[in-house]
Amino acid sequence: MGSFSIVMLVLIALVVFTVFKGVRIVPQGYKWIVQRLGKYSQTLEPGLNIIIPYVDNVAYKVTTKDIVLDIPSQEVITRDNVVIIANAVAYINIVRPDKAVYGIEDYEYGIRNLVQTSLRSIIGEMDLDNALSSRDQIKALLKQAISEDISDWGITLKTVEIQDINPSATMQMAMEEQAAAERQRRATVTRADGQKQAAILEADGRLEASRRDAEAQVVLAKGSEEAIRLITNVVGEEEMPIVYLLGEQYIKAMRELSESDNAKMVVLPADILGTVKGLVGDKLKI
Repeated sequence: MGSFSIVMLVLIALVVFTVFKGVRIVPQGYKWIVQRLGKYSQTLEPGLNIIIPYVDNVAYKVTTKDIVLDIPSQEVITRDNVVIIANAVAYINIVRPDKAVYGIEDYEYGIRNLVQTSLRSIIGEMDLDNALSSRDQIKALLKQAISEDISDWGITLKTVEIQDINPSATMQMAMEEQAAAERQRRATVTRADGQKQAAILEADGRLEASRRDAEAQVVLAKGSEEAIRLITNVVGEEEMPIVYLLGEQYIKAMRELSESDNAKMVVLPADILGTVKGLVGDKLKI
């Protein structure tokens, strides 16, 4: 093979290599940043692209897909000086790759720090109860706080989600103790209210029973009064009606006592001595 053939082969190889250097096929979901002699030249879209060999150079390959950034957990102090642990996740999309690569050294690191700083600021203006129950509000404020800043980097914040907002381990123990004490207090109050209501009901029952007993005594007294009046009208003596009623009650009491299952005594008439004396005196007279 002569020198001419070798030169031709070298030229052909050089042409092929040059064409190869000038043709760029960008895959879907990416955009490539081209620099010309060290300076930004253009952004290659997905598909077939032609650049100037040896002059243009693909410096960065940037994805146009949504990027998920996990925001690390951090300690945040609320307005009422309670330490809570909070973390988040951000969904971003690069709409201007040239700004993303030339506007900031590391956009992912910058966005993470920006979200953490804004999250501390937002939660720091809330009380513990509001921070634990206002995730949607924190999300809206966080998105509003960082969207404008990252737009200067050619990045759009699709959404940001609060993953966890939990009190610290020490605070959780304190909250559990407080909840247990509150439950104990409520149980004590409930028990005391129950005892109070029971005592009131019992007192009301005694009062009602006493009132009924008093009414019954009044009714009995009126009945005795009516009976004495009727007997007096019939007998006409002052002592006989009372003696009659007392005797009737005495006989009734003796009957009830004799019919009782545990009756173990013999009841004698109340005036037995007078009766005996009367009998003895009658015999002496005889």
